[in-house]
Amino acid sequence: MKASHRAWARFSAVGVLVVASAGAFAQAASEPGRGKEAAAELKKRFAAADVNHDGRLTREEAKAGMPGVYDNFDQIDTAKTGSVSMAEIAAFLRARGAARKAGG
Repeated sequence: MKASHRAWARFSAVGVLVVASAGAFAQAASEPGRGKEAAAELKKRFAAADVNHDGRLTREEAKAGMPGVYDNFDQIDTAKTGSVSMAEIAAFLRARGAARKAGG
């Protein structure tokens, strides 16, 4: 299986988030359309999981709708507010992607 297909498979397997989505976002530089697709899918899943439509996911919303976010909730919720925004998730993904790119 090609590396790009492996990344997409992992990306989908965790609710289009976290573990492999970082890889998909990292690929955006070499595959510009791919990054846009991944970002759009992430926003779509976030909106579906945000059942009260407040722009944030609680741990319970993440567990029900975005298991990858739930699995990494404490690392994403750096402000310890008990909920996470798309911006916090994106920051986590960027940091994770950079760490992977750097070999860590």
